[in-house]
Amino acid sequence: MFIQTESTPNPATLKFLPGQDVLGAGTADFPTAEAAEGSALAARVFKVSGVTGVFFGADFVTVTKSDAVEWDHIKPAILGAIMEHFQSGQAVMAGEAAASGHAEHTGEDGEIVEQIKELLDTRVRPAVAQDGGDITFHGFDRGIVYLHMQGACAGCPSSTLTLKMGIENLLKHYIPEVVEVRPVAA
Repeated sequence: MFIQTESTPNPATLKFLPGQDVLGAGTADFPTAEAAEGSALAARVFKVSGVTGVFFGADFVTVTKSDAVEWDHIKPAILGAIMEHFQSGQAVMAGEAAASGHAEHTGEDGEIVEQIKELLDTRVRPAVAQDGGDITFHGFDRGIVYLHMQGACAGCPSSTLTLKMGIENLLKHYIPEVVEVRPVAA
């Protein structure tokens, strides 16, 4: 098994491509080791000292490290953990598979929210997946769209620019009711 790695715009995050499906569809975010209890793969990766976050996409694993460690020191152990998992034949996720990631929305703005989710799914999420992350809908209130950033997007130095100049401009262009986009914490 050969696992490729790619850098991401976030220097604390690296994208690992095992050459096979990780989730197939949807995403899964593990911001802490405790959150990784539902995934044997995430739990294995968290056993590597210095790992602070794990994120799964369709065909990749994104790992975030603490500033105190260098990639050169932990990358071989992460590669080993991923390889060991896929060779074990264990499932990536225990029980329920990954979700679409979008929060449910009830209320009078249902049509606007559906347009927002559609634009995120077709224009935004495929692009940020290339960088090892995901951005999902969290809420819409009085013209403000709240988005949750995951994987390489969480804590990325360029995330504010992506959010304001990219996503906000895109949503405002297609949906006049949108006045601002803001990130939300996990």
